[in-house]
Amino acid sequence: MQARAYGAQTSKARLAPMTIERRDVGPRDVLIDIAACGVCHSDIHQAESDWGMDIFPMVPGHEIVGTVSAAGSEVTRFAVGDRVGVGCYVASCGECDMCDDGHHNLCPDWSTTYNGYERDGETPTHGGYSDHIVVDSDYVIRIPEGPDTFAVAPLLCAGITVYPPLKDHAGPGAEVAVVGLGGLGHVAARIAKAMGSRVTVISHSPGKEADALRLGADAFVATSDPKALKALRDSFDLVVCTASSGVDVDGYLKTLRTRGTLAIVGIPVEDLAFNAVNLIGGARSIKGYMLAGVDVTQEMLDFCASHDIVADFEVIDIAYINEAWQRVKDSDVRYRFVIDTASLA
Repeated sequence: MQARAYGAQTSKARLAPMTIERRDVGPRDVLIDIAACGVCHSDIHQAESDWGMDIFPMVPGHEIVGTVSAAGSEVTRFAVGDRVGVGCYVASCGECDMCDDGHHNLCPDWSTTYNGYERDGETPTHGGYSDHIVVDSDYVIRIPEGPDTFAVAPLLCAGITVYPPLKDHAGPGAEVAVVGLGGLGHVAARIAKAMGSRVTVISHSPGKEADALRLGADAFVATSDPKALKALRDSFDLVVCTASSGVDVDGYLKTLRTRGTLAIVGIPVEDLAFNAVNLIGGARSIKGYMLAGVDVTQEMLDFCASHDIVADFEVIDIAYINEAWQRVKDSDVRYRFVIDTASLA
């Protein structure tokens, strides 16, 4: 079946209208009429070939919320009319140790929602800058009642990117720092606070202090002051780094308490380096996190719904997408653009 979409024909090209093919609904599939799709900075990185992995034409978008409009004969978890979500992947091999343990996000043969391949290994996947999508129901998430469709969409990437390290290390009595107050960081601050942690937001932008406090942070530190990180030595149990550039690994390691953890969830374009003394000296850890399995993603959405956690967002028509991307690159959004896909009609 055909779908209306916006995408890039080549690397760094402006996004423009295109028609794409979606597969027919199979026995385990659901057809989702997309209502909203968040705009993630990784959409831009991939369409501009920043990470060296690209398949064109490319239709980005992996923060998808919509309504089930058809379901295959073997689907039991969803029915027509259900509000559902799709995150950063739409399938995995289902046979490896990672899949067996529910870590579909770590499957070496997963299918990303876009810029990847369907299970046949040949058909490119296309994302949520589109009016509908067909997905294996095992990888679809139920959207809890309550949250606004546009506000909840960014949680399908931003929320599940920051939730796992917080699930592991945050909680009552924990000192948590969130580095970067952007699309990921503003959700991380809310979740960490809801988990009972004391939260410090660290940002290079002094002008974001009011927002940090509004989001629930107990303290704000601007790294524009070169002495700022030194004053935080041995302060945190967990530092969640959402930054995509300018990451001072040694500086953040020194802010950790003994056996503290620096969680890297952003993907800086440049390589990172650090002095091993700052890692070994306090038995500290650097740990990478990449999304989570389907069950934990559902857990995250349910947790956020129960604590009234959503993203700050600005709704846009799809025709504004190129301007929106430039504003993302300029850090001129607080804190997520969300596409109203009805504008594709």
